[in-house]
Amino acid sequence: MSHPGAAPFVKWAGGKRQLLPQIKERMPEQYNNYFEPFVGGGAVIFELLPANALINDINKALINTYQQIRNVSEAFLKAVNKLDEEMLGKGTEVLGKKYYYSLREHYNNKLMKAEFDVELAALFVFINKHCFNGLYRVNSKGLFNVPYNNSRRVSVDERTIIETSEYLKHVNIIDGDFEVACKDAKKGDFIFIDSPYAPLNPASFESYTKDGFDIESHKRLARLFDELTARGCYCMLTNHNTDLINKLYGNKGYKIDIVNVKRMINSDASKRVGEEVIICNY
Repeated sequence: MSHPGAAPFVKWAGGKRQLLPQIKERMPEQYNNYFEPFVGGGAVIFELLPANALINDINKALINTYQQIRNVSEAFLKAVNKLDEEMLGKGTEVLGKKYYYSLREHYNNKLMKAEFDVELAALFVFINKHCFNGLYRVNSKGLFNVPYNNSRRVSVDERTIIETSEYLKHVNIIDGDFEVACKDAKKGDFIFIDSPYAPLNPASFESYTKDGFDIESHKRLARLFDELTARGCYCMLTNHNTDLINKLYGNKGYKIDIVNVKRMINSDASKRVGEEVIICNY
């Protein structure tokens, strides 16, 4: 099953595109089913294109977008192209900015009403392409609040969306808790765990809980990793190289490799090199 054009359709904070070579060289040689409980932008699954896959994320708007692209790619493309055409028709930057903020408001209204439909998916991708740094960030009320990036580019490549849709037709796509996503993983299955980052400064853990992934979640994930290991699953996990992560996964016989990464988010260029760990149980 080859879908060479399938590719990530959104940019996602903490995306694994730059780590792909290191991830690929550490893959198990053979595995049965593929599980990705924190799929995000999907850099890894779209690189590997596994035959039997399940992807999950807690972000319902993100997962709705995967499902709409899989199920109704034509309607999705029509909706996104309409948004792009209206954007280009706005002429001046001031009008473009106004248009972006009106769409952001419309997106948030739909989110509040839980209208997970093809229009929401089109808005999700449009906003991702036209917001600052492609960051998906919500405030304490769950509303998307990233400013405009002043760009006029088109939101999608049509051919890529069609290829991606074809590939996703063979993928089980769910939204929910990471533990539930892995409940059917069996011996010989591969689980790629791109877990939410543990903060580099442990004191900043308080601010971290707004995305729902607090210190207890990290501990629960480490227990799941141990349990999947006991089941005979191949597991690979990536995160920041922090004391917490080393404490949770160290001294258990897991292979912990430290890799250097570029951090795009930091405005101070000297701080843009960071360390991540790739942890494997095989």
